[in-house]
Amino acid sequence: MLYPELFKSLEQVRWNMETDIPWDQFDASLLTDEQARTIKMNAITEWSALPATEMFLRDNRGDSDFCAFMSVWFFEEQKHSLVLMEYLRRFRPDMVPTEEELDNVRFEFDPAPPLETLMLHFCGEIRLNHWYRCASDWHTEPVIKQIYKIISQDEARHGGAYLRYMKKALNESGDVARAAFAKIGVLMGSARRTEKPLHPTNLHVNQALFPNDTVQSRLPDPDWLEVWLDQQIKFDGDWEKKVIERILHNMSLLFEKSFATVQELNRYRKEVGVRLTAAASAQPA
Repeated sequence: MLYPELFKSLEQVRWNMETDIPWDQFDASLLTDEQARTIKMNAITEWSALPATEMFLRDNRGDSDFCAFMSVWFFEEQKHSLVLMEYLRRFRPDMVPTEEELDNVRFEFDPAPPLETLMLHFCGEIRLNHWYRCASDWHTEPVIKQIYKIISQDEARHGGAYLRYMKKALNESGDVARAAFAKIGVLMGSARRTEKPLHPTNLHVNQALFPNDTVQSRLPDPDWLEVWLDQQIKFDGDWEKKVIERILHNMSLLFEKSFATVQELNRYRKEVGVRLTAAASAQPA
């Protein structure tokens, strides 16, 4: 069981919202309306950890270890939403999200394969770590710069925890897990080929609600994410390259095989698929 060790390690580095955020360093002259609005949108987006947790608990009902870890992940992700809202409450109360705006991103996700979902959120943590680091560089107001730096470090640690559960899945499920992780790794490493940012909050998750079934589509401004990335924090090709390199690095560690490109990972995915097909064919009817 990984939960006790992960709980202990994350507890040791947990930050305190009252003492670790330099609230007294706030400089109102360095916060624009445009910047405050992006903080509001990120606060609402982080609130979607609530329906994501409900999904994880439902789809992993047979895995008490992972479901127990969700108690830590959920607490820390909701804390991200809370600290962003606290920042707005103190310095831009007109921008604090309403309860209705928060409720709007809580909706049911359709059931999905647990292994693919695990890998999807692992990649999502890597991407969010880089988005928040980039956002910290973009902002000029010192308190929000520090907040984004702190929560970016949380996202990196969450990715590390997900990786531990992925290693556990490899030991338990072998090529079935390899195929699932490689498939999503190829998808999430191919963001340059897509029109929209690849992140769990930007993917369709409820067929009955389509097309309003992504977290981003249910925000006050459904188009804000692309504007935030492309025009405001300028998450450019160099930043995207860092995300892809981090995904490939972790896939190399996970599969104990070096991947320098997404194409190499895709070839490995096909090799695993061939093995699975051969194993299925060898089974008695």
